[in-house]
Amino acid sequence: MPFRPRLLPLSAALASLFATLLALPAQGQTLNELYDSARGFDATYQGARAQYDASVARAAQAKAGILPAVGLTAGATRNNLDIDTLTGTGRGTTTPRDFTTQNIGVNATQPLYRPANWATYEQGKRQAEIAQAVLTIAEQDLIVRVSQAYFDVLASQDSLTLVRAQKVAVAEQLASAKRNFEVGTSTITDTREAQARYDLVIAQEIAAENDLQVKKVVLDQLVGRPGSVPVPLAQPVVLPTAMPANIEAWVAQADEAHPAIRQAQLGLDVAGLETRKAEAGHKPTLDANLGYNITRNPDGTSTSTVGTRINAASVGVVFNLPLFAGFATENRIKETLALEEQSRSVLEGTRRSVAQATRAAYLGLVSGAGQVKALEAAEASSQSALDANRLGYQVGVRINIDVLNSQSQLFQTKRDLAQARYNVLLGNLKLRQANGTLTVDDMNAINATLAKNGSAAAPSLGEQPQTAPSVPVTPPRIPVVPPVPVPPFNPPAPTMPTAPVPPVILNPPVR
Repeated sequence: MPFRPRLLPLSAALASLFATLLALPAQGQTLNELYDSARGFDATYQGARAQYDASVARAAQAKAGILPAVGLTAGATRNNLDIDTLTGTGRGTTTPRDFTTQNIGVNATQPLYRPANWATYEQGKRQAEIAQAVLTIAEQDLIVRVSQAYFDVLASQDSLTLVRAQKVAVAEQLASAKRNFEVGTSTITDTREAQARYDLVIAQEIAAENDLQVKKVVLDQLVGRPGSVPVPLAQPVVLPTAMPANIEAWVAQADEAHPAIRQAQLGLDVAGLETRKAEAGHKPTLDANLGYNITRNPDGTSTSTVGTRINAASVGVVFNLPLFAGFATENRIKETLALEEQSRSVLEGTRRSVAQATRAAYLGLVSGAGQVKALEAAEASSQSALDANRLGYQVGVRINIDVLNSQSQLFQTKRDLAQARYNVLLGNLKLRQANGTLTVDDMNAINATLAKNGSAAAPSLGEQPQTAPSVPVTPPRIPVVPPVPVPPFNPPAPTMPTAPVPPVILNPPVR
């Protein structure tokens, strides 16, 4: 049999590379730490927070229409008069008269019956609740954006680590192909194939390094701190499970608790109150007036030279009944009824969109969990395939390209598995965002899967409504068959016949 030097397994240098690249940084930040930084820095969230404060203040203004209005008035007037005294002949004398008038008073008005003002007050309370729903949506969006950027960096780090490990493995294969060619046990094709694969891995490493830098820039910009170092997942990886395993339970919960549905429902209530305000245009109003005014003329008046002071207290009720406004009220009612119907359609559309998004997020999470199981089986199978191809290459029944392809498949599977795990973690958060129940506690459960927090058990992502559990569908795990050693193939040496053997003719033709 031809002599082929035995290939070494993954060297100690490769193992050391994995240990170095996957080591936990001393100054790594957890998901919770970066989220707290993002809350105080992210411009989108800060804008949403300011909008919430403005909406609450604007809604509180509506209460002024049902509270009393009190005003203080004060003034001083200097009067210069020329008083002409007429006689029978039409001629008279002109007497100048100068005096000062001073006044001060306090007046109050209390609405007693104003239907439009009460409707505006109810609208204000609902608009404050709408502002709270909008802020909740912004907080949930921030949690998902920070988590997405966090795991994007980890995925890029894993990709770069695997590419570098693949480079080490391909370099060993290239060195082995060169040694085999030098001793004459392989062709130049093996060397060139290994060299081409090594050059390709170098290009992939450059791309992976650039992608990692870009993902780090995105995370740093989001959290407002340079040099962010996310903490990787704990080993072994334990993924949290989403309960209940029933898609309809998630949809039902979304219909009850989603802030977008709550916002649309409140919008419908505001539109209904706007119709009440329009209808109030036909109704009377009743106000109570109170006042106390002081008028002082120290130099007298136009008719008297004696100084006076008048203290006047008043109390009264003002009634107003609109009779005709040029059909403005009737047309305003028609407008608000149409807008109320529009708000009802928006509410129904929001419910449908939320239900669809919840179902899609749940199915994506189930699919992602199934992919993790399948990729774990594929990882073990790819490792066995690589071992078998390496052994076959040693004994001469496999060529160098088979080993290279097996190495590429193994590292690709490892990268896909890491990405699938991150997708499952993000899928848990996105499912709760889709049905409107995402909170910081759910992010804390994801944070518990990181290396700094240990991985004793799979955390539960929040309490969910109890429903009849359904049996989750998981793909069957393919058993991994260990490689069978292939015995060397030694064909017998051919022997030359001493005399030609005549051919045997079956069924000779009949002449």
